[in-house]
Amino acid sequence: MENQTAINAAMQQMKAYGFKNTKKRETIISYLAKTNRYVSAKELHDFLAQKYSGISYDTIYRNLRDFAAIGILEDTELEGEMKFCFNCSLQGAESHHHHFICTICGKTKEVTTCPMSFFKDQLPGCTIEDHRFEIYGHCEACQNVA
Repeated sequence: MENQTAINAAMQQMKAYGFKNTKKRETIISYLAKTNRYVSAKELHDFLAQKYSGISYDTIYRNLRDFAAIGILEDTELEGEMKFCFNCSLQGAESHHHHFICTICGKTKEVTTCPMSFFKDQLPGCTIEDHRFEIYGHCEACQNVA
């Protein structure tokens, strides 16, 4: 799916949950849609501060948490810090998938194989309500950086 189409879908989803459509929020969503990686609130603040002087770190972080809660963003803890990326399903990704996440640059790759059938066999009598599976390592571009 084209980035602008995905951004528009995210903006509609935001509006459906009662959030006002503002230029700052659109800039946050656009930045994350175009980066294809997990980013920290600090990185996003540094980027937005160039365009919107005086923008608050707390405002950015609150928007990131709100957008994750309504499914526009995905979040993960990486190296002790919360990081956020654009929700893959808004960009046309297969609905159920997992991620490989580069621990150096934050770039993600979609992993379509799910290991849950193995775990279901290991947990007879249990009801699994949800799961998350992430693989961490170095992407092709970062192999020689570490």
